[in-house]
Amino acid sequence: MDALDRVVKPKTKRAKRFLEKREPKLSENIKNAMLIKGGNANSMVTQVLKDVYALKKPYGVLYKKKNITRPFEDQTSLEFFSKKSDCSLFMFGSHNKKRPNNLVIGRMYDYHVLDMIELGIEKFVSLKDIKNSKCPEGTKPMLIFAGDDFDVTEDYRRLKSLLIDFFRGPTVPNIRLAGLEYVLHFTALNGKIYFRSYKLLLKKSGCRTPRIELEEMGPSLDLVLRRTHLASDDLYKLSMKMPKALKPKKKKNVSHDTFGTTYGRIHMQKQDLSKLQTRKMKGLKKRPAERITEDQEKKSKRIKKN
Repeated sequence: MDALDRVVKPKTKRAKRFLEKREPKLSENIKNAMLIKGGNANSMVTQVLKDVYALKKPYGVLYKKKNITRPFEDQTSLEFFSKKSDCSLFMFGSHNKKRPNNLVIGRMYDYHVLDMIELGIEKFVSLKDIKNSKCPEGTKPMLIFAGDDFDVTEDYRRLKSLLIDFFRGPTVPNIRLAGLEYVLHFTALNGKIYFRSYKLLLKKSGCRTPRIELEEMGPSLDLVLRRTHLASDDLYKLSMKMPKALKPKKKKNVSHDTFGTTYGRIHMQKQDLSKLQTRKMKGLKKRPAERITEDQEKKSKRIKKN
């Protein structure tokens, strides 16, 4: 049995807290990413991994040593690193004659590779090369996807899902306008994926809503799709299954229309309208003669019944 698969009993309180952080939860922790350098990675691939790590901080782990592994042939080393560093996302960089400037981006499910996509780098501009101000560490980006391929082609659809998972960051309940600081833009056009990063500048507009300008921040990548290893539909559906405790309870007798108006249905017993108390008015009061005739009619009905 693998050393990481054994049931470990904590001996100290610190070890107990460490294991509690890693155990399954209803609301999972923020997904961390590990960035791994292959055994023959060149300077370009190494710099790409460093720049992506700068965008992912503090939710990333950068492995500086070279690791001789091939993700599409043997995934055991990736699964080992995933379990060791508690990371569910990974990016692997390598370079060889057959596949130069290669990036493999993927994600894990239960410490096993769910899906991964291989991308080739055709053009790269580093964070260092663009002399503009950068965003502070841990800033949550805005993600924009342009191009029909992201909605039509299955490989591009999975790539879009993977990129959202990789760069989305923590889930926040509220959004502050000043906190929207940078944008990651992905464009699918003519078989290529253009990855651009922009800093958001809020300028004065003379009204309450500010004028927005985009300033390129880096990194900038031109990518091409290569090999894919996608999970089956059943496994993909299982990985997205929501626990019963987190599912919103259905409210009975409440419905919504297309405009968002809420309608409620009320169930009541049948009312006896003859006993309904109405507003008394002098003009509607019965005269003594009418009362006498009504009493006589009631008496005659009783006699007939008997």
